[in-house]
Amino acid sequence: MHRRTFSAAAVVIGAALALTGCATAADTGSPAPSAPVSSEPSATVDADASASTAGSYVEYSDGAIEATSGAKALFFHADWCPQCRSLDEDLEARGAPDGLTVFKVDFDDRTDLRQKYGVTLQTTIVFVDDSGEKISSAVLYDDPSVDSLLAAIP
Repeated sequence: MHRRTFSAAAVVIGAALALTGCATAADTGSPAPSAPVSSEPSATVDADASASTAGSYVEYSDGAIEATSGAKALFFHADWCPQCRSLDEDLEARGAPDGLTVFKVDFDDRTDLRQKYGVTLQTTIVFVDDSGEKISSAVLYDDPSVDSLLAAIP
């Protein structure tokens, strides 16, 4: 009898988690912002330097930020998040904006980077400088597209 109750409870909890998807904040429980959120506006990406090279969409690895020249952004992605999959598919199909390297960061595995950059929601994009310092960030939950990414570039 206890085994059935435990199994039923596990199914109910699993269904509740599946229904919430990535619409909930991992750390705060707050709803996703509807507009890009920006911080530290004093630093900017050099648009003239960015426009001269093709964009790139690659998996994040330690040391990649420092080893990559040009404008850089971290895309905090989760496989289970429908909005993340949508942005991932758009980046795969259309490519990253010219001059921008987009690093795909695993939202669930890279809690160190989430803490460093204050990321609490999937679909967050963090623009960084050559040393990995945050320039600005945006949450692309409401419009997970390359167009939104382009509009969020500082």
